[in-house]
Amino acid sequence: MPGTVAAPRGGVLRDLHDRYETVRDALSRIDKAAGGLGLPDISTRLIEDNGTSDRRGPEVQYLEIFAVSLATHHMLVAEGVEPIAIVGQSIGELWALAAAGHLPVEDAARLAVARSQALTRQSWRGKMLAVGVDGRRAESLAGLIDHPHLVLACENAPRQSVISGPEELIRHVERVADALGWPSLPLDVPHPTHTPAMAQAARDLRATAPRAAYGSGRWRVRSPWLGRDVGDDDPVDLVAGALTARVRMLHTVRELHAAGADVFVECGEWPVVTKFVEASIPGVRCVVPLSESDPVGAVRALAEDSSAIGPFYSRPPVRPSDRLLASARVSAPEPAGPPSAVAVAEAPARVSVPVPAAPVYYAEPAAPPAPAVSYAPPAPPAPVVSYAPPAPVTADAPAAPVTPAAPVDAVAPPSAGLDYETVLAELRTLYGDFLGYPPDLLGEDDGLESELGVESLKQVTLLGRVSERYDLPDLRSNTSLLTAGTLRRIAEGVVQGRAEAAG
Repeated sequence: MPGTVAAPRGGVLRDLHDRYETVRDALSRIDKAAGGLGLPDISTRLIEDNGTSDRRGPEVQYLEIFAVSLATHHMLVAEGVEPIAIVGQSIGELWALAAAGHLPVEDAARLAVARSQALTRQSWRGKMLAVGVDGRRAESLAGLIDHPHLVLACENAPRQSVISGPEELIRHVERVADALGWPSLPLDVPHPTHTPAMAQAARDLRATAPRAAYGSGRWRVRSPWLGRDVGDDDPVDLVAGALTARVRMLHTVRELHAAGADVFVECGEWPVVTKFVEASIPGVRCVVPLSESDPVGAVRALAEDSSAIGPFYSRPPVRPSDRLLASARVSAPEPAGPPSAVAVAEAPARVSVPVPAAPVYYAEPAAPPAPAVSYAPPAPPAPVVSYAPPAPVTADAPAAPVTPAAPVDAVAPPSAGLDYETVLAELRTLYGDFLGYPPDLLGEDDGLESELGVESLKQVTLLGRVSERYDLPDLRSNTSLLTAGTLRRIAEGVVQGRAEAAG
């Protein structure tokens, strides 16, 4: 189940609410808890798409994510998909406890709000930064500054880690990552966590949160920060402890796969955690029902597909992404028996070929150590530091068998006219060379992430190249091009930006 992700779309649960009594009951219980805490109804916007703003404060955002996760879980169970374990990313562990039956829905909702309020009271000026390297390198990068609150917060995938720390130090980390050629992306979350800086909020939560009864539950809940199944742990202590702990999603996913899980289902709206799963386990199957045009049909096909060769995996129309990802896949043996389903709280790219495998997300250069870069973190808390990347950061850099990305100047200089069709053709060439895709297969309206599988860190790198090529420095910071990016939108942004600069 997902942790802190973007607020869900309005109306996303309309069909599930109409179909399943268990979904209606769960949403009603979340609304009841929200009303008791002075918050608006959570379900109305998710069912009716009535134009209500999704910017209604962090407590409402958390409860909306909870509602979507729980509703997806109830759809899965109603259609016969049985999880062997439920995993939650960060606060998603709370959703997992409720879905598994260990914690009443109302208690989980109240605890989520109490957690948010404790973090708001601490009012910490922190940030979280996703970095496109493994956990060891990310930890070494944070260690260069040597501040107790700047730490490796999450190990999500072999080449996706998150660093959490004071805002001013995170900016320095981002600059160093850029100097090393490591892609990075600041995360837009209401409350940065998973750092010792959250110790005060954890103490506050333990002292003020309503106590919650803990039941035996129906399914296992695997905790990525505890590194084990949740037992009889006190729910408040569990949520408070996670505020300062590192989340080891990579290790958790691999442990579950080794134990027999070969299908991972995202209980969220978009591929987030399942993306980590695909990057971590070659050949794994990932399903994100709410990102399909027919979520219920996808789940029913999954439930009926006991031999793993049914329509969901082998008979949908071939999309451009299926052809594009084929060159980046590695072969994997067919499973010997029926798939085991694992409900996960975050999402990756969808799979629709018979034997999928993890796509290549981005190439980490196996190059000599980068030249020394000097930077001066503000004092306090950290003194000025001159650094040259130590051996652990680059000594064991894997020689990834990936075709290096073409440099920016490999594409012809931009045309003087900068009309839409010309820019689009140039972008197809630039993106195709970088990603290793034939340019003619890059549709102008294909979602870069949702359909072509280009994850956000790689998109940041590409937008940086586009901004340099067309001298549009503000292009990289346009977050809408990351969340709903297509070549059409980027080309239109380039044409408009150059016209404004010329005018």
